Amino acid sequence: MQILNMTMTLGQAAGGNSIWLPTLLSPPVLFFVLGLIAVAIRSDLALPDSVKKALSLYLLFSIGFKGGAMLRESGLTSEGMAAMGIAAVLSAATPLWLFPILRKRLGSATAGGVAATYGSVSAVTFMAAVTMLRDRGVDFGGHMVAAMVIMEFPALIIGVLLARALADNETGKAPDAPRTSLATAMRASATNGPIVLLVGSMLIGALTTDDGRQLTAPMWSELFTGVLCFYLLDLGLIAGKGVRSVLAAGWLPVLVGVLFPPINAMVALGLSRSSGLTIGDTFLMMAMAASASYIAAPAALRIALPEAKASVYVPMALTLTFPVNITIGLPVYWVLAQRFAMGA
Repeated sequence: MQILNMTMTLGQAAGGNSIWLPTLLSPPVLFFVLGLIAVAIRSDLALPDSVKKALSLYLLFSIGFKGGAMLRESGLTSEGMAAMGIAAVLSAATPLWLFPILRKRLGSATAGGVAATYGSVSAVTFMAAVTMLRDRGVDFGGHMVAAMVIMEFPALIIGVLLARALADNETGKAPDAPRTSLATAMRASATNGPIVLLVGSMLIGALTTDDGRQLTAPMWSELFTGVLCFYLLDLGLIAGKGVRSVLAAGWLPVLVGVLFPPINAMVALGLSRSSGLTIGDTFLMMAMAASASYIAAPAALRIALPEAKASVYVPMALTLTFPVNITIGLPVYWVLAQRFAMGA
């Protein structure tokens, strides 16, 4: 009965334009599509590396500072603790069910890399979801930024451990070359520039007074959507160029890249509903659970699991899962969160 209700809800939403058109015709999504089109027509459109890095750092600063400011206003509530707990559970559980599915086809190392990538979170998908909530005037807890940070690490640890343990069992011997310790890889991930900026901005936002936030508001609030548009333009260019790599990996990675988002989003919806999260928090949790990391996780995997094929797990996350989420997934998750979240 619950599944039937979800199907009817989505059917009603698809019958009108109130959900789909505002999202599909929003500037961030259209700029992403522009990037895809530029690749398709073989344009030489490109953003300088320095500009891309600046855009990325600004977005992390903005979302971190905003989350910290909201956390200061609300405090760390039981709902916030529940949200962070759900994030940790989702991050740890995803590699456990995804790894066995992929291992036979991709091998233990690459399967572990994919599992870790999909258990981690895409900060850009989170930002796109936040923009949707802002456009609709829907509140969410500042603790969701902390939940996003927490979601990065359990999947990385479990994915790497599974890959290492089973790879050694398959060969029956220790690897020829010494591996970087897991602790070293996790430390590198935790001190990665984007993570440091995100966590630091959240802490600064939580410590800043109302006067300080008002003085800096144009920087972390009003510019956000415009900068996100330029960043998604670049991601569209990258995603368009990665299509061949994804197709070359075979049918299973393609299937996982497309079907993973709705499956994990439904798990997040169930956990969020049972924990009493608000509509805004539930929607963000679904968006995070459905996403896959293509920045922080690959950076850590290159150190901890260098034998895993980045040519498989990075294009899967960026060329398949990310476009599915921002064009189709987010509107669907929003409909379901409105209908089934405890605050609905």
